[in-house]
Amino acid sequence: MLVIGIAGGTGSGKTTVVRKIIEKFTRGEVAILSHDSYYFDLSHIDLEDRRKTNFDHPNSIEFDLMVEHVNRLKKGEPIEEPVYSMLSCTRTGETKTVEPKHVLLIEGILCLTNKELRDLMDIKVFVDCASDVRLSRVIRRDIAERGRDTFQVLERYEKTVRPSHIQFIEPTKQFADIIIPQGGMNQVAINILTNYIKQSLKNH
Repeated sequence: MLVIGIAGGTGSGKTTVVRKIIEKFTRGEVAILSHDSYYFDLSHIDLEDRRKTNFDHPNSIEFDLMVEHVNRLKKGEPIEEPVYSMLSCTRTGETKTVEPKHVLLIEGILCLTNKELRDLMDIKVFVDCASDVRLSRVIRRDIAERGRDTFQVLERYEKTVRPSHIQFIEPTKQFADIIIPQGGMNQVAINILTNYIKQSLKNH
């Protein structure tokens, strides 16, 4: 199994990069694991307090479970990925079965912050993007998908997203084997990565 980690700031275009890679392969070749599924369940605290949680901090992710699941996939075992609701900031109680495939894409803003998880990756990718572009994408996404208004998005960006990006996410660029500027718009970089994956599959 070829394991590829794809990190980068919120709104950098990671999901677009992943989608464009997947389009080049059949369904049986690539599995995806999103670290958004592994946020700790916050159902034990009030909704208002849940929404104040810093989801851009490494401590918000249950990395131990994520590492365990990647190890099991590498052994050829299916896993049950948690289903997380960003509206309620809780795990829904449901799970999604992920079968082991030839390629595993691990996607998330913090997926290169954990050494144990990094060590399981064959290729580490950092999707880079200008901060103003990321902010505009975050505003649109959080209003449409996460029930926040513009003021809440900007307040959260100033208090947690930007400081956490500078402290935790940007420094993980040093671990990247490949840096993709302009995110999902960089078709050349995506093609290079895709061709590398195809070549690796041929050699196995």
